[in-house]
Amino acid sequence: MKQNKSIVLIGMPGAGKSTLGVLLAKELALDFVDTDVMIQLREGKTLQDIMDETDYLNLRRIEGDVLSNAELPNHVIATGGSAVYSEEGMANLQRFGPVVFLDCSADELRRRIHNYESRGIAMAPGQSFEELFAERQALYRKYADITVSCDGSDLQQVVDRVLQELQEQD
Repeated sequence: MKQNKSIVLIGMPGAGKSTLGVLLAKELALDFVDTDVMIQLREGKTLQDIMDETDYLNLRRIEGDVLSNAELPNHVIATGGSAVYSEEGMANLQRFGPVVFLDCSADELRRRIHNYESRGIAMAPGQSFEELFAERQALYRKYADITVSCDGSDLQQVVDRVLQELQEQD
């Protein structure tokens, strides 16, 4: 993989962006950043607290601002699941390197996410997980340079697939 290049991970909450991102960063000798943590540090509160105090649209606005102003060369960037709602934010991240969509089925995500109500997922009140999943799939596919299926695979298998896809792009 070329130097001076980041990797941007997108996908639903529970797809493994943060966990996989750390492993990729170690493998590629890149720095790692989780944009959800960037938001929490800037705001001084959790994502769930932001939504509880205001609403999910405010969280998306804050996320868009953080992503639009981020300078992240040489990073593996694990984005929040709602990053793809910010066109400006995604355009900024795309400057740093390829966007990898970690594609998990709704059933697989349901198995992985046990704290669905308290996780700080930016979604409309009353919106079901399935509705949110369907809404976001189109956005993830729109921004993805690489799509890697995660269903039925362990972490190392997904890491290996991402690395292989990145090599083929170079």
